[in-house]
Amino acid sequence: MNKTYNVSGFNIKDVDKKKIIRWVLIAAAAVILIALVSTSFYTVSDKEVAVVTTFGKLSGIKSAGIHFKLPFGMQKAYHVAINEIKSLEIGYRSDTNASILEESMMITGDFNIVNIDFFVEYRISDPVQYLFAADDPESMLKMLIQSQIRNVIGSYEIDPILTGSKEEIQSKIKDLTLTELESYDIGLALVDIKIQDCEPPTKAVSEAFAAVKNADSGAKTAVNNANAYKNAKAAEAEAMINQILENAEYLKQARINEAKEEVAMFNAMYEEYAKYPEITRSRMYYEFIESVLPGVKVYIDASESGTVKLLPLEEMIGGGD
Repeated sequence: MNKTYNVSGFNIKDVDKKKIIRWVLIAAAAVILIALVSTSFYTVSDKEVAVVTTFGKLSGIKSAGIHFKLPFGMQKAYHVAINEIKSLEIGYRSDTNASILEESMMITGDFNIVNIDFFVEYRISDPVQYLFAADDPESMLKMLIQSQIRNVIGSYEIDPILTGSKEEIQSKIKDLTLTELESYDIGLALVDIKIQDCEPPTKAVSEAFAAVKNADSGAKTAVNNANAYKNAKAAEAEAMINQILENAEYLKQARINEAKEEVAMFNAMYEEYAKYPEITRSRMYYEFIESVLPGVKVYIDASESGTVKLLPLEEMIGGGD
């Protein structure tokens, strides 16, 4: 049934509402069908796997081929290229041919500076850990490698770094990084690491570090000289102490021996005195006079009452015989 209405001078026919509703429903069904089909199937290439989650939880890993999943985001498939070798550049960027000094400039074990660039190859070893163990596993891998690079370079002098130890340095960095990756478990595996370029720093930087090295060498020399002087003086003082102690010990022993001799003489004299007290007293008296008046002639007058008199007659008679 068609009806005509007059709206502002126009005649508008009443369109069949059922037809409009039917076409709207058909269009909506088509959109839903397309969305259903497009979100229910996914394709995995031969270089990757798909990590599937259902309502945000891990539900499986799919290999190459066409696979079905629950539509409308109920299941999600994360494509991870596990059979692809990826690369990192440390110290330079090949696309811009620019040197990144904050990555390449390092201090060696003999306090020199070296600019050294590295080319790193790695791959994804565990797609689940790669997706969910870290927010940015590539950045974490790069930081781990840079840390081990600085540790190894810091243990070498500059000459072997620039000449014949590159293979050894690369091997040490790789082994240390692999050990660190095992502990962090971020789903990445180091394939290889190579020194891309290695050169001494600019002249100004070299001169500055040479000055630092010379100052350090001078400081060490001064310390060594001071220690040598201290050791020499300590040895002299030790020798002087030993000599003083030896002299003191010698004097002590000499005094002891002297005292023993005096005691022995006294004991011997006492024994003689005990046997002949008068004679011993007289002899001791005469010996004393001889020691007090050496070279003086004395005369003994024993005529009066047994008294002994000493008369320096030479002085009285004017000397001479």
